Amino acid sequence: MKQHIITVVIAAMSCTTTVFAQTDRTSSLSSAEQNGWEYEVKAGVNIGGASPLPMPVEIRKISSYSPKFNGTIEGTVTKWLGKDQNWGVSTGLKFEEKGMITDANVKNYSMEILNDGNRVAGYWTGYVKTNYNSTLLTIPVMANYRFNDRWKVRAGLYSSIKLDGQFTGHVSDGYLREGTPVGEKLTFADGNTASYDFSSNLRHFQWGGQLGATWRGFNHFTVNADLAWAFNNIFESDFKTISFGLYPIYLNIGFGYRF
Repeated sequence: MKQHIITVVIAAMSCTTTVFAQTDRTSSLSSAEQNGWEYEVKAGVNIGGASPLPMPVEIRKISSYSPKFNGTIEGTVTKWLGKDQNWGVSTGLKFEEKGMITDANVKNYSMEILNDGNRVAGYWTGYVKTNYNSTLLTIPVMANYRFNDRWKVRAGLYSSIKLDGQFTGHVSDGYLREGTPVGEKLTFADGNTASYDFSSNLRHFQWGGQLGATWRGFNHFTVNADLAWAFNNIFESDFKTISFGLYPIYLNIGFGYRF
């Protein structure tokens, strides 16, 4: 599915480029700029993860963490307001990836595993490896302020629709207590593992806050940084296997082209 989505995005960008090439872009964009309109395309990477807040007692140690390569591409339009045009409102459309791989040691961690083809729920103590990834279509709505021709800052809200996603992993070097923390003990040792898959329980809609800044290095070239913090859990509200919420917190760093 992800390959089809990327193909559609590339095709849309190609069509947009063709349209610009067939029009008098200089005069039209100059007129738009005089009327307070600004257009920009951005590309970057998301660095972060889906984190519990605060860290639960069940997670005893984070052994390793990989943010993956979470690419983003975005088109943004800003309308500057007032006589001085220091304040503005912007919105856009962003195609992005958010993901991470973590290794952790846990105790009495609520879990549902696949054991010999059967689902077994209980409380896990031992090693857990998690692979999380979401492909999202995001719309930010931001208030902007520019100090001068070089620097501008922004803050606002965003909403995201999940196009694709996974939350999978495995457990090893430990044991599961079925049903309750004192239930029947299932031990996994000597390299034996059991997998889990909560991909179907991922939430389809996310929203949160965003704070960012842009430095305009050249006439058209910009450097951008944005911190996005989700206000809702990555899992649906009726999903109770993992007993705490996981909230995507990501810093996006990248470059832009201002038309």
